[in-house]
Amino acid sequence: MLRLAALIAAVTSLLAGAPASADATVTVARPVPCVGRCHRPPAASTFFWQLSGTVRAGRRATVYDVDAVDTPVRTVEALHARGRLVTCYVDAGSWEPGRPDSARWPAGRLGKELDGWPGERWVDVRRIAQLAPLLRARIDVCAAKGFDAVEFDNVDGYANDTGFAISAAHQVRFNRFLANAAHRRGLAVALKNDVEQVPQLQPWFDFAVVEQCFQYDECAGYTPFVRAGKPVFVTEYELALGSFCPAAHRLGMFAARATLALDGHVAPCSR
Repeated sequence: MLRLAALIAAVTSLLAGAPASADATVTVARPVPCVGRCHRPPAASTFFWQLSGTVRAGRRATVYDVDAVDTPVRTVEALHARGRLVTCYVDAGSWEPGRPDSARWPAGRLGKELDGWPGERWVDVRRIAQLAPLLRARIDVCAAKGFDAVEFDNVDGYANDTGFAISAAHQVRFNRFLANAAHRRGLAVALKNDVEQVPQLQPWFDFAVVEQCFQYDECAGYTPFVRAGKPVFVTEYELALGSFCPAAHRLGMFAARATLALDGHVAPCSR
């Protein structure tokens, strides 16, 4: 009942546009330790990623990655009962229509549409002070639902045509802010893609969630995570399993093929 009450309070705060936590600072100069229970995925973890459709709770995977808003508390609890660590997907570097807090995002901080995702727009991540209350509220919802970790999406705007003059330094600061905010709430945190900034960001993040790095010959860039004993979870959408599984094994990364819709149709490399 306490968890449910906390969830209701967090959602109410999110919809009202008020900060959902008292930490008003933006600390990025050093990694903030993960507080409380903070369940970090072990290095040899397996991974199941599903962002659409009814969650397939029966998959044998150490870590599940599911949508923060669409996934109810009962699903998180059911996965915990099966011994899974559960990660919540949160859009951080872009804006999506139809989310509970979509109307609260400052219109002047919304940029160009993401290529291939009509209606979704890049966010001006240079303006952390304006975005922080909204993002902290989203993280608070994850914590209130009992998630173990958070995956922030679209955190490489500096490398895309966003409509804003986002530099690599701006992106590093924003990404470190996200990691510290998650750790303050007892959540482990995944770095999503952003291969070029792995050296600057790995100490702040607990694992990596990566798309198509074998297709684009980028996977070696994530080896600092492996060397630090942190898992790297790779998803390919177009390549055949046989074309990347041997390389994944050599690099010490978990890899799978999935549909672009991330609807639960996942074929992992055998371990």
